[in-house]
Amino acid sequence: MAQTATTRDDYRFFLEIPTRWADNDMFAHVNNVVYYSYFDTVVARFLLGSGAIDFATTEIVGVVVETQCRYLAPLAFPDLVTAGLRVERIGTSSVRYGIGIFRNEATSASAEGHFVHVYVDKATMKQPTPLPARFRDLLAPLLVE
Repeated sequence: MAQTATTRDDYRFFLEIPTRWADNDMFAHVNNVVYYSYFDTVVARFLLGSGAIDFATTEIVGVVVETQCRYLAPLAFPDLVTAGLRVERIGTSSVRYGIGIFRNEATSASAEGHFVHVYVDKATMKQPTPLPARFRDLLAPLLVE
């Protein structure tokens, strides 16, 4: 059963990412693995830009435990990608981020998916750690129901 693509209106934070010549594969479109790089980049840029994390001082680290991508339409160099970000769920120690990848000025996603981070203690990299209130507050504007 075909699903309708998400649109820019479904996301709360946006980041433009230019494609690179090296992103294209032998079929002259962006290789599937590059989309996960876009996902990781938009999440990291939001977290760093909002002050939710600081690599030098943060006591929690998000470990990716699940990813998924649905490819809807091809991208190719020299397209300009806009990655849309939303928060789909905030758990005790985890966050599910939803991401839409948009080609140039398109309003419908060319790809969409999610990242699930479980936040762990930076020192042990093992112990799931409850999200601090400040972190939750920074994520709240991106939360969609």
